[in-house]
Amino acid sequence: MTKIVTELNNDIKEEILKDNLIIFPTETVYGIGANALSEKAVNKIFAVKTRAKNNPLIVHLKDKLEIEKYAIISNQIEQKLIDAFMPGPFTIILKKKEIIPSCVTANMDSVGIRIPIHQMAHDFLELVNVPIAAPSANISSRPSGTKVDDIKDEFDSLVPYIIDNGEATIGLESTVVKVIDNIPTILRPGFVTYEDIFSLIGSCNIAPGVLTKLDNNTKVESPGMLYKHYAPKTNCLLVYSSKIDTLKQIINDNLDNKTIIIGSSKLKDIPCYHFLNYGDTLEEISHNIFSLLRLADKYEANQIIIEGVKKEGLGLAIMNRLIRTANFNYIEK
Repeated sequence: MTKIVTELNNDIKEEILKDNLIIFPTETVYGIGANALSEKAVNKIFAVKTRAKNNPLIVHLKDKLEIEKYAIISNQIEQKLIDAFMPGPFTIILKKKEIIPSCVTANMDSVGIRIPIHQMAHDFLELVNVPIAAPSANISSRPSGTKVDDIKDEFDSLVPYIIDNGEATIGLESTVVKVIDNIPTILRPGFVTYEDIFSLIGSCNIAPGVLTKLDNNTKVESPGMLYKHYAPKTNCLLVYSSKIDTLKQIINDNLDNKTIIIGSSKLKDIPCYHFLNYGDTLEEISHNIFSLLRLADKYEANQIIIEGVKKEGLGLAIMNRLIRTANFNYIEK
């Protein structure tokens, strides 16, 4: 049986060093972690999550001094991004050192490095004193875990410990950036936005695949770029319009008598099977969306219609997740 704990203990360190998995909190979402230096441990992540081997993992470190042990900072722009956004909800793709097994990085010579700002995550990394490879704590393609109640049944008996530290503050995975030709390129948007990076560096690109579908054989250096992802079991339709009347018309045109609507308070009066309010600010939506997608499944509806947002600031990250939630089933007018 999996033990759910709210405090760290030496047994957790021992389980990591025995090549077992631990679920731990971060400021973004919960992660399912293993010793990044152990091929045996890392392969357990792929097995437990039913995760494709061509979907790389992110390596979590306790502080910036650790980076040079596992990766190479190649230029001043990478260093500037590290200084500005780490620790925090930010992952940078760097050239990896040989000590990182190729199974972590989908056989590529680069590795995603992240340093959480979350206190319990930091304490966990200090305790185990090894780099931790960790994707989000969910079975692959399902919504990421932002609180323990949403994920404990998925992983019962599959991990020895879940460290419970309440709900994740942000609710979306970290921003992933690679510097390409001296320009920061967002591979996966998150809480650190395009605008944040542009204001620091003076340039920023968004990679193909952030809002469009890539072939599943494409090599990717960041998690979350391939596949239907972040999805409940119920089929989803994502809809967006900047005009409220148009938005409501799209929804009404696609309603049936067992449709759940997930959206802002401006949609609460549309007659439907069930309405779930995700909030009226981007921060509220980010925090609530994955948990609401899991809740929606419990109503056994025919479909879920999700209100989209403008693709600016944190809205780009939200739409990146929701487009994959809906398996690119998206209407915008």
